[in-house]
Amino acid sequence: MQIRALTCFGATPGTGNPALVIEGDASDEAARRAFAKARNTTCVYLDGDIVDFYYPHTRSPLCLHATLAVAHVLFARHPEASVLSVMTAMRGQRLELLRGEDAFFIRLQAQEIAQPELAGDLPARLLAARGLVPASPPRVASVGSPKLLVEVADADTLHALHPDLEAITAWGKEAGINGIYAWCRLPDERFEGRNFNHLDPALEDSATGVAAGALTALLGHGITLLQGHATGQSCLIQTQVIDGAILVGGRAEPAAVVQSERKS
Repeated sequence: MQIRALTCFGATPGTGNPALVIEGDASDEAARRAFAKARNTTCVYLDGDIVDFYYPHTRSPLCLHATLAVAHVLFARHPEASVLSVMTAMRGQRLELLRGEDAFFIRLQAQEIAQPELAGDLPARLLAARGLVPASPPRVASVGSPKLLVEVADADTLHALHPDLEAITAWGKEAGINGIYAWCRLPDERFEGRNFNHLDPALEDSATGVAAGALTALLGHGITLLQGHATGQSCLIQTQVIDGAILVGGRAEPAAVVQSERKS
């Protein structure tokens, strides 16, 4: 089994959201879940062109920061290629990987999502922010993992959120939505966001590529999105809209030397 440790979506070298890319492993789902929990980080198993994602608490149909890590590995293996592709293990979603000058991108399509009926006070209740009034109507959008997008007034409001994670999880299971992405507009025309879909606040994402893609689908144009203030990891996600497709990208770089492990 070969393990590569990378950081993804870092705003500067040495920062970013960690992921392990694992190859040559034939273990079953239970063992992969246990491994991700023991390592306490996102793991993506690369089986040929199949990518299988695991967080410490669950298996996932799609994780874009881990896909960015896979792009780094595969383009290093195929330096002549301009486009590569992989397929997700859980839902068979085809992901096209592209290489930019100093970043990797994942080409996706916005998905049709039925908008749930939302009580007016739902965002305030789930985000545990009494009196919160969203800056725009909350909407669900998706590029493979649906998010409820809730715009707040500014970065101070965003940073101060301490949501009811149990309530978000329960509501998400009932509604078929993978948590809340709270976001705001910054004065310099960039955006900032936080993702809430874990029961443990210590597991808050430093960068959530699927949410960046969902927000791009909602807005209809490319964005520069900051994330990671709450985790101390400065992350930056760039998106583009080209010919109806959404490209989500950023930096990916090795976090440690390549490790090799053998299983008996």
